[in-house]
Amino acid sequence: MGDNPIPCWPGRTVELGERRVHVRSTPRGPVETAVYVHGLAGSATNWTDLMGELSDVVTGHAIDLPGSGYSPEPSDGDYSVGAHARTVAALIEEIADRPVHLFGNSLGGAVSVRLAATRPDLVRSLTLVSPALPDLVLRYGPARVALSTVPVLGEWAFDRLRLLPPERRLNATLGMCYADLGRVHPERLREAVEELRRRDELPYAGAAVINSARGLVAEYLREYVKRGADSLWRQAAMVQAPTLVIHGRHDRLVNPRMAARAGRTFPDVRLVLLPDAGHVAQMEVPERVAREARRLISETAPVSIGE
Repeated sequence: MGDNPIPCWPGRTVELGERRVHVRSTPRGPVETAVYVHGLAGSATNWTDLMGELSDVVTGHAIDLPGSGYSPEPSDGDYSVGAHARTVAALIEEIADRPVHLFGNSLGGAVSVRLAATRPDLVRSLTLVSPALPDLVLRYGPARVALSTVPVLGEWAFDRLRLLPPERRLNATLGMCYADLGRVHPERLREAVEELRRRDELPYAGAAVINSARGLVAEYLREYVKRGADSLWRQAAMVQAPTLVIHGRHDRLVNPRMAARAGRTFPDVRLVLLPDAGHVAQMEVPERVAREARRLISETAPVSIGE
């Protein structure tokens, strides 16, 4: 396993009108800014290692979406993809004086696509790691997510899961998200167990996960039932920012074959398939994701990196 990994980046609460969010940041230094958006049931700490890898070229800010991590539940109870996108947009307006390099994983990828399409003025480049864009063929993991959104059933299932030891729940989750569990550092596992125990004590923890999942399922319905003009794939075609889409070949949650559709849809896109990674490549192989992201940042930043 090697040396202990870097500790989680320090966090603070940021007031965004009616919403408050917790944000973890690297030390201020580089002129360029990056904002990182985590996936379903994740948090800002999902980006710790990638933020460290890129801290010499961007000042990074990772958000805990409302109801996740250390962010309180939203006062309006809105966990939709659109609401999350508006929250991230408000954060960018608060912390940055120029467009940012936006990163999103899974649900955070869907949020980032909507933001990049609707607020192009805020996004300089877009990096998506296994983005949860609608797919007609549901895999086992997404099918479970869809079932968890059924009224009453989802709440019942979440309460039942909380009866299991945190270590057992985490091993199941990490086994779904990683291609190789051997890459999970014991210190990262310890941090995750502590965080899960803390979340178990929050009265809104279950609702935050279930309602965010419902927001994601609503996007699938919007795509394939309602076929609205604001569906995620139609918005992907509107994204002006240069885009990097990274998939892990062993992703059990988002089909890596969706990269082909991304290649046909995003106007300015580069695709990367990591042959030995899973759903959270930024956690599993952060140095490789950083290498690809660094290339995009250097190509799109208006000033030379290092100035």
